[in-house]
Amino acid sequence: MRVLGINAIFHDPAAALVVDGRVVAAAEEERFSRRKHGKRPVPFAAWELPELSAAWCLASAGIDVDSLDAVAYSFDPGLCRDAAELGLDDPWDWLRVDYAKRAPQFLAAALPGLDPEKVRFVPHHVAHAASAGLAAPPAGDDTAVLVLDGRGEVASHLAGVYRDGRLSSLYAQQLPHSLGLLYEDLTRHLGFLHSSDEYKVMALASYGRPTHLGMLRELVRVTDDGGFHVERIDWAGLAKARTADGEMTDDHADLAASVQARLEEVVLDLSRWLYDTTGSAGTLALAGGVALNCVANARLAAEGPFRDVWVQPAAGDAGTALGAALHVAGELGDRSTPMAGVDLGRGWSDEELEAELRRAALPYRRPASIAAEAAGVLADNGIVAWYQGRSEYGPRALGHRSLLAHPGDPDTTRRMNDVKGREQFRPIAPMVRAERFAELFEGVYPSPYMLFVHRVKAQWRDRIPAVTHVDGTARVQTVHADTEPLVAELLAEFERRTGLPVVVNTSLNTAGRPMVDTPREAMELFGSAPVDLLALGPFAVHRRALGGGR
Repeated sequence: MRVLGINAIFHDPAAALVVDGRVVAAAEEERFSRRKHGKRPVPFAAWELPELSAAWCLASAGIDVDSLDAVAYSFDPGLCRDAAELGLDDPWDWLRVDYAKRAPQFLAAALPGLDPEKVRFVPHHVAHAASAGLAAPPAGDDTAVLVLDGRGEVASHLAGVYRDGRLSSLYAQQLPHSLGLLYEDLTRHLGFLHSSDEYKVMALASYGRPTHLGMLRELVRVTDDGGFHVERIDWAGLAKARTADGEMTDDHADLAASVQARLEEVVLDLSRWLYDTTGSAGTLALAGGVALNCVANARLAAEGPFRDVWVQPAAGDAGTALGAALHVAGELGDRSTPMAGVDLGRGWSDEELEAELRRAALPYRRPASIAAEAAGVLADNGIVAWYQGRSEYGPRALGHRSLLAHPGDPDTTRRMNDVKGREQFRPIAPMVRAERFAELFEGVYPSPYMLFVHRVKAQWRDRIPAVTHVDGTARVQTVHADTEPLVAELLAEFERRTGLPVVVNTSLNTAGRPMVDTPREAMELFGSAPVDLLALGPFAVHRRALGGGR
């Protein structure tokens, strides 16, 4: 079966194509439109579809619209109720629902030749659940799923279990109670952009103390039936509201630390209820925006009851495009194949990359090994723009669209944050070959998608200060030679030169912009930022060859 998945209703519009139960292409609209998160999560934008990414998914697989068996839309307007009845202050929510009802016609207009009757509505949290439970590696037994986000049609949470590819829903927390909306409200209060900058709050929390945890335990409570209640919180009474360019104070950091700590506790309690209820499930699969909180994920893996915790790499709303497609493919009789990786977006051949370099009139060379070339620049404390293979699906750069640097220089964090134009309290992450992980870090292994934090072992903290956060942790990506041979080669070459088995890895973008997706965008970033080497496929462009830099 051929099923195209579509996410469009709230934010992070995306498309994914599943053929015979296997995902063959997936991409977020922001990578095409160059608009961060695709759009803002307001009702007036609910009609906007991932037209560009959907068209690319089909073209990349050589599939015509009329040969699709179904289009899966990750929201079911038939489940919706009036926002006021749900306790939400969203007077225009009815417009969002009306747009969703018309999605089949909108999609037919966006994808000429599509029969609107092929469009199937998939409940939002079922799509999230499928993106985790059906895409996770084989567990050998049942797979429990926990979905936590801002909101779906009428709920903010789903707890269930997949048995033989079928979801049994055990509990769904009804709105207005929402851990995702709680964190969004805090993000807004701290002067950041909600539904976008929640990861900044998570980073800020490491600088504070959970001074309000006792009060939050009274206001954010778990219930005996597997759900939770979130009461109204007087944010201003805890810390003064901050503007986007306002001063960041200890009060703000303490508030972030308090909410982060309570979130972790509630997620742990929810997982324990789910484990007790499912009985035999040894693996927990997570999805929903809250599942991008890698600090909570790490605590869940360390203290929770499940043997294994697997997080969908595109856990936010973009992942519901994949989940909706997998769910409908299952209904049509296909058995899902676990995700083999996240390199599901656009890629260019070596010939196409070289043509782009020639068009740009950039001086370039093709070294015997681009990995060794990049490792040499890194060893000299240079910064490398690393553009290889197909782009990643989801918010993490995992060695395809990455900025790389030396982890041993304490000034690297400042330099990288300056290059990207972002706040200095933001940490940068390490990548390490899988076989070296246990020597340097403690925590979840393997961690190929950078969705957990890990404790840096004491003897390594002074050796890799750039990737050791203020709390002694790092958000590690384990690199496996069988799936990422080129990155593994780079790491081995860097260690041979420096004795350090770690390289700094952050996303290839600047603040407020999506990760670069095309060769031209990679060259534009290289031309506008103090980057020493552009490694574009097998080709090397050195800053010094342009008359500047090292």
